Amino acid sequence: MNPSSGNAADINPHHHPGQGLAVLAESLYLANLLVTPGIAFAALLWLWFKHKDSAPPLARQHLGQTTFVSVVGGILIVCLSGALVAMGGLHQPWTWVLVITYFVCIHGALVLLGMFGLAKAMAGQTWRYPIIGPGSL
Repeated sequence: MNPSSGNAADINPHHHPGQGLAVLAESLYLANLLVTPGIAFAALLWLWFKHKDSAPPLARQHLGQTTFVSVVGGILIVCLSGALVAMGGLHQPWTWVLVITYFVCIHGALVLLGMFGLAKAMAGQTWRYPIIGPGSL
C-alpha cells in the first residue's frame, strides 16, 4: 500500500469506482434542496449530461437517481403547491395552512431521503429513492 501512488483504491481498500462522483451527485441534490436551489440543480444536470454514459455503474446510478428525483421533487413541490393555492385562493387562511404543511412534509421527506442516499453513496452502495425514484412509478 503506497500512499504516494495517488490511487484511492490503494489508500482506501473499500473505495468503489465512481464513489466520488456518486457522493458529489448526492451532495448536489441536498445542496439544491437546502443551500443553493437552482444553482446546485444546474450543476447536477451538467454532471448527469457529462457522465451519464461514461460513469462507473455506482456513479451512474446515483446520478440518475438524484437527477430524476430532483425533477420529480420540484414538480411535486411547485405544481401541487400551486394547485392548492389555485383551489383555495390566495386570501384563505386554510389554503396557506395546507400549502405550508404540504411543503414542509414533502421537502422534509426529500431531504431525509437525500441524506440516506448520501450515506449510501459514501458507503459505496447503490440506492433507489422509494416511491418517486426511477423504476418506482
